[in-house]
Amino acid sequence: MDASEEKVAHLVSEKVWETKDMREALAARDISKVYLLLRKEGISQRQIAAATGQSQSEVSEILKGRQVMAYDVLVRIAQGLGIPRGYMGLAYDEATQITVVGAADEQQAEEDEAVKRRRFLAHAAQVTMGATVFAADSGSWTAPRPAVTPAPNRIGMADVRQVEAATRALRALDYQYGGGFCRDAVIAQLGWGQQMLNSSATEQVKSRLYVALADLHNVAGWTSFDTGLVDSARGHFAKALELAKEGGSHPLVANILYRMGRVYLHYESPDDALKMFQLGQIAAQESGSQLSVAVLTANEAWAYAMMGNEEQALRLLGMTRDTFARAEGEEVPAWAQFFNQTDVHAMIGTVHTVLAQQPGLTEHTKYAIPALTRAIDGYGDDMARSKAFNLSALATNHLLEGDIDHGAKVGRSALECAESIKSARIKDRMKPLKREAERRVNNPDARELAERINAFYAA
Repeated sequence: MDASEEKVAHLVSEKVWETKDMREALAARDISKVYLLLRKEGISQRQIAAATGQSQSEVSEILKGRQVMAYDVLVRIAQGLGIPRGYMGLAYDEATQITVVGAADEQQAEEDEAVKRRRFLAHAAQVTMGATVFAADSGSWTAPRPAVTPAPNRIGMADVRQVEAATRALRALDYQYGGGFCRDAVIAQLGWGQQMLNSSATEQVKSRLYVALADLHNVAGWTSFDTGLVDSARGHFAKALELAKEGGSHPLVANILYRMGRVYLHYESPDDALKMFQLGQIAAQESGSQLSVAVLTANEAWAYAMMGNEEQALRLLGMTRDTFARAEGEEVPAWAQFFNQTDVHAMIGTVHTVLAQQPGLTEHTKYAIPALTRAIDGYGDDMARSKAFNLSALATNHLLEGDIDHGAKVGRSALECAESIKSARIKDRMKPLKREAERRVNNPDARELAERINAFYAA
């Protein structure tokens, strides 16, 4: 720490970090408000800049409302100003950024994938229904071991809200930029948050903490999946299930099982995915949340479409529409807010796209195209990954219909959208588009699209 930093640290009383306004600003990582509160304490922009390693113009922009999202910048600000890192939901040292499930991954890497899936299903069933209902040899699931980090001896609701605020911010980053952009920050946040389980607290605070950490593990599982780390995803979802059950949140249990089912759908195992979705329906029905039921029903439709069961897929799509309509007015938790009318259109379009690729079912493009178009129009920049997925599916449908010129145009838009996203899933979700473009290489537009997709794969 240089002289300027020492001066700031000396000028900022430890009591400043304990005020209600400051704690709320730190918990929300609202650096603009933090700097404004420091200015009220007499700390100049020059001093803030010197302590944090920022330029005065950067500090000025932040004071005017520019958001600070980058994890490394947040760490530098906390270190420079002497902010207790836990107040911002930041891990205390680099050791806490080690993958929380690293040890479990190494142990499980040599296991057969089918064995892992059976063990996870047994674990999920036991957590969801409170009893082992599958084969005794399915085994138990080894929960990930968190790194040891300092934590307060006693925590209150403000500490839990800090975890919830960080989780919301990290989930937003995942939706917009992909899991590769923020997974390390999620793991670091877990390194801190897990240790709060050992802190003393009231029963009310403990219960809410269980749910908050379950959702953070939920995000860790999703970002791990998005970066291609399937075993890590499974480990985080397993821990999330346990914590959500302990916290009594049936809607979150349903959401976690939906996400694990999506992992299996992505890897073209609709049978295993369907088991997850059906197990999730138990928790969804228990919760009384129509929205949770709608999410699971829509994904069951996707699984049946992958199996080639047109009748069941369409029946479940109809149920999804009806259940979603009944969910109007429900209080929607953070983990389910993605599933709005736009996502319903996306799911309808996705299911029809999968069916359209089945032999003799090309007519489903006439249902897929309008649904996907409405979804794409509804997605903003904050849902860039979902928009890229749907653009790719829309382009695939146009190629299937024989509208190659327009299909190639939409395909190029999908690639442009995908280039800014750090997601291993993007390339996999573009496989149908790649396949249909390569089938039509005699057409110059299709050939150019195929070449651009191959270049994207090689990048």
